[in-house]
Amino acid sequence: MRNTLKATTLERKFPLLAVENGCIISKDADITVAFRVELPELFTVTSAEYEAIHSAWYKAIKVLPDYSIVHKQDFFIKENYQPDTERDELSFLSRSFERHFNERPFLNHYCYLFLTKTTRERSRRQSDFSTLCRGRIVPQEIADKEAAAKFIEAVGQFERIMNDSGFVTLTRLAASEITGQDGKAGIIEKYFSLSQTDTTCLKDIGLYPEEMRVGDDILCLHTLSDVEDLPGKVGTDCRFEKLSTDRSDCRLSFAAPVGVLLSCNHVYNQFIFIDDHAENLKNFEQTARNMQSLSRYSRANQVNKEWIDEYLNEAHSKGLISVRCHCNVMAWSDDREELKRIRNDVGSQLALMECKPRHNTVDTPTLFWAGIPGNEADFPAEESFYTFLGQALCLFVEETNYKSSLSPFGIKMVDRVSGRPLHIDISDLPMKKGITTNRNNTLYFCRFYIV
Repeated sequence: MRNTLKATTLERKFPLLAVENGCIISKDADITVAFRVELPELFTVTSAEYEAIHSAWYKAIKVLPDYSIVHKQDFFIKENYQPDTERDELSFLSRSFERHFNERPFLNHYCYLFLTKTTRERSRRQSDFSTLCRGRIVPQEIADKEAAAKFIEAVGQFERIMNDSGFVTLTRLAASEITGQDGKAGIIEKYFSLSQTDTTCLKDIGLYPEEMRVGDDILCLHTLSDVEDLPGKVGTDCRFEKLSTDRSDCRLSFAAPVGVLLSCNHVYNQFIFIDDHAENLKNFEQTARNMQSLSRYSRANQVNKEWIDEYLNEAHSKGLISVRCHCNVMAWSDDREELKRIRNDVGSQLALMECKPRHNTVDTPTLFWAGIPGNEADFPAEESFYTFLGQALCLFVEETNYKSSLSPFGIKMVDRVSGRPLHIDISDLPMKKGITTNRNNTLYFCRFYIV
């Protein structure tokens, strides 16, 4: 039976040209620098520390030039715990402990950051200008070499500011980690296979009117692309009621419900588009005048004019930076019944953030394509909304799951979220991190009677 659907190869539609000097170059001459991000562990950050992390992101993004894109991509992948029971030094109890947790499912977190320099024309394109809609992509040449050099210098300052914060660590990815090497998959190949394993398999990508598939997996996309979908107030952190008491608060980032607390395979994409701030305000001034002149025909025009005036007053009086923002949660499953449950789970987690869940069934292919590392400039402009930089940063996920200590000394503990066993150093590591300056050891003596 012959396939009657239109088909093409990934090579014809592939938007990237090369990786040079650790930078991803797209066929539209956009430059992207990729980082691996290490975030603080879950339930270990106070409200003041969340504000410090937010301030570090704010200061770092301010050094980037106009028409830059900040893309933070968080992969949450279901994995199974694989115990190491072959070591000879393991005691009977240690080996039994490892066997008890064999194949224990948990959600692993991988976080990446992509900084892209594009042009004014590219930043305004809509979904019908996506590279998916072109017959053939002709590679372009970087027109302004000086602007590219300044962007690379600004990226270095960005990295230094974040690493000096003491909370977030950025590690620049080498070319081999981006493209893959010696049978080891790179981040681009991992993205196309919706996996984070070093050995990935090639999967067909199906774009259908009713759904999008990657191999056997069916995608489910929820977007935050309109201010009407957002709550009236956002913050750097929120109270986690399940572990909080009347006397103590357990704090999480504002977007934590769609992070580690969402127990399904998903990717949380966060985009911030840095346009020309002065031009944005000028355009809003023009729009406000148009609304004023048409206010006699519709009261909605008068209301919109007042909202625009309030936005402009905030920008001018407080010196806030006008940016565009977009966030989306892309989940998937190969089982349609499970996909229905996942769709409900994502919607309920977004509702916990007081956001209006919007199941996007139209722009899934273009948003998936814009999430390719290095192809951020292909993002459809109509899916973004205007806000201020401080408010946009509140939608970042700022914590990760627990990690085992590298120290050979420690005790076995269990992750309170997933139940995964962890090796924790409670003696030397807290002193190295400056959490404590002394060791308080308690000795327990037991008396046994032999009968």
